[in-house]
Amino acid sequence: MADHLHLLIGPREGNLVDILSRWKSYTGHILRKNGLKEPCWQRGFYDHALRNEEDIQKVAEYIVNNPIRKGLVDNWREYPYSWHRWM
Repeated sequence: MADHLHLLIGPREGNLVDILSRWKSYTGHILRKNGLKEPCWQRGFYDHALRNEEDIQKVAEYIVNNPIRKGLVDNWREYPYSWHRWM
């Protein structure tokens, strides 16, 4: 999405706050190196814990269909930044 990002991840080690902080720092550095002048990432993030495989698949489907709901594409496969293993 042009104004936000969805990630569905399950850290094997560490905690989510540290992992996302490092990822935002790394990607922010790359974006600045490629000409971005203003901040890219918000300071915080919204997280939601999932408890079972069924919930994970439903959330993944919601995420990849987000560009359709925004009117950017007619099919999630047309959006170049969408993917999940169940579709």
